[in-house]
Amino acid sequence: MDLEMAKEKKDILQAGPATLKGHHYDAATIQVLKGLEAVRRRPSMYIGDTSTRGLHHLVYEVVDNSVDEALAGYCTKISVTIHLDNSVTVEDNGRGIPVDMHPTQKKSALEVVMTMLHAGGKFDHQTYKVSGGLHGVGVSVVNALSEFCEVEVYRDGKIHYQKYERGNAKGEVKETGKTNKTGTKTDFKPDQEIFPKIDFNFDVVSARLRELAFLNKGLEITILDERSKKSHNFKYDGGLAEFVKYLNEGKEPLHPKVIYIHKEKEKVDVEMALQYNDTYVENIFSYVNNINTIEGGTHLVGFKTALTRTINNYIQKTGLIKNGEGLSLQGEDTREGLTAVLSVKIPDPQFEGQTKTKLGNSEVKGIVEQITGENLIGYFEENPGIARRIAEKTVLAARSREAARKAKELTRRKSALDSASLPGKLADCSLDDPRLCEIFIVEGDSAGGSAKQGRDRKFQAILPVKGKILNVEKARLDKVLSNEEIRTMITALGTGIKEDFSLEEARYHKVIIMTDADVDGSHIRTLILTFLYRYMKELFEQGMIYIAQPPLYRVKKGNTEKYVYSDAEKEQALKQMGGGDGVNVQRYKGLGEMNPEQLWKTTMDPETRTLLQVTLEDAAEADHIFSILMGEQVEPRRKFIEENAKYVKNLDV
Repeated sequence: MDLEMAKEKKDILQAGPATLKGHHYDAATIQVLKGLEAVRRRPSMYIGDTSTRGLHHLVYEVVDNSVDEALAGYCTKISVTIHLDNSVTVEDNGRGIPVDMHPTQKKSALEVVMTMLHAGGKFDHQTYKVSGGLHGVGVSVVNALSEFCEVEVYRDGKIHYQKYERGNAKGEVKETGKTNKTGTKTDFKPDQEIFPKIDFNFDVVSARLRELAFLNKGLEITILDERSKKSHNFKYDGGLAEFVKYLNEGKEPLHPKVIYIHKEKEKVDVEMALQYNDTYVENIFSYVNNINTIEGGTHLVGFKTALTRTINNYIQKTGLIKNGEGLSLQGEDTREGLTAVLSVKIPDPQFEGQTKTKLGNSEVKGIVEQITGENLIGYFEENPGIARRIAEKTVLAARSREAARKAKELTRRKSALDSASLPGKLADCSLDDPRLCEIFIVEGDSAGGSAKQGRDRKFQAILPVKGKILNVEKARLDKVLSNEEIRTMITALGTGIKEDFSLEEARYHKVIIMTDADVDGSHIRTLILTFLYRYMKELFEQGMIYIAQPPLYRVKKGNTEKYVYSDAEKEQALKQMGGGDGVNVQRYKGLGEMNPEQLWKTTMDPETRTLLQVTLEDAAEADHIFSILMGEQVEPRRKFIEENAKYVKNLDV
């Protein structure tokens, strides 16, 4: 619910019957919002929010229409262009939106699709066998929330054109020329009356387009950003198998060839790719009709059940566990070091909740389970060497889990809210409502001391960590839990980890990482982020992870001083102060160089500080980057640094 709706609800609840009566609450007060007016009045109901996530959702809605054409077998290429003014063009070579007269609406089908909610060709299975956009609100919502939208349709040898402003058609559909191509081109600019900031992030859009290209084998998707001249061309003939290879970049595979399964049963198309690697992290991404089901669902349950049963049976058959050992295998053991992508395409997906993140179709579980089980058994029989390596890794994971259990229980006990059990180095806050509390994880005892003195003790807690913590990307759970700094963080945050994670037990709703603005500080920040991502991913999903932005310089002349955060800001401050004599520029290499008052004023005071919120717009891409930066393989890391070095603004070596 957005703030405006919440306020209205509160006002009505507080008003009471007498006040409502005084306001003539009768039939005449009931408003009926027509057409797309409801979308403009309540955009968050349709796109989630009007910040960065909702803004990017507009692009995805238009692209999804083109992908649906590809799913139907009519589109092979989609191009996305971000223009200098932050307008966006999406073009495909599909069939083109129909432009003939709609039988009941008495206007062009194009205008119906663009200006009416719940209008589209996806409600039966004649036009589209499967589709990602099932609510029929996609492109009309984009139109409603755009300052302008122009559509060109290439169909039947002709070019058809119509323009809209804030959802309303500006004239009839016109024929503007002839063409020998087919498809649809949509050009739109988000409305500044709706979105406070219009600035598309190239990397965020690219990540989603790359994902769609992986999920739709052979579909070519290009993106061009005219602002930065960046561009990508995505086309993966290997589909999900290439997706898994991409995710495993930076890791050492246990078997070189990705296991790939693709079968259809009872109109359910099941496609999966999996590969084990030598890490201790499980990464499974599941999709239904190209929608990332981040909460899983029946398809994922079916996959996990079959995987666990198949590996368990193989281990029992080969006698890898001795009878007297008393070791019982669990599902998590069979998934240690597994990278897998499961993609299911079904005609009538039933999603739990409006967010479409969990599949509820009960029949899909059995279908996926049967296809996974039968094909894995066959693969193990044909590849006994690989089967044994996977089984041995599973047994080792089970033994390590048992070894870690006691350390885990100890950590969980220490996570209780009893302050006597909290780490000695934690300077806690006095408030006990986690929604109002924040914790700074600070690099080094020196900066930790300044932060403890400078903070607001009421709601700010300080936890200093010393040195570079363990790289969890290269360590099994028992080793992770034996690391003192990591144990301290787990205890202080209170949530527990992995399957024992509980958001209700979180002691702070803001976790702020505060490290030096140098290479070592960046490394420590990445190590902390890697740990939090691998063991407490829900904190990212809830938007609770932040990075503090300490200043790089203090520019002072006389009684005037200014803290600046980049070289460009420094140059601007020098100009404003006249430059030359009397101007003192101090470069902060570490947090410890600031006294408590300066640290509070620049980095910790909610009134003046700048925080970067760490979000997971695309979990698969985030996983890939963490693997490259923190994994064993040097070559992918070198390549990543070379490709991204030109975008670094401040580098301290």
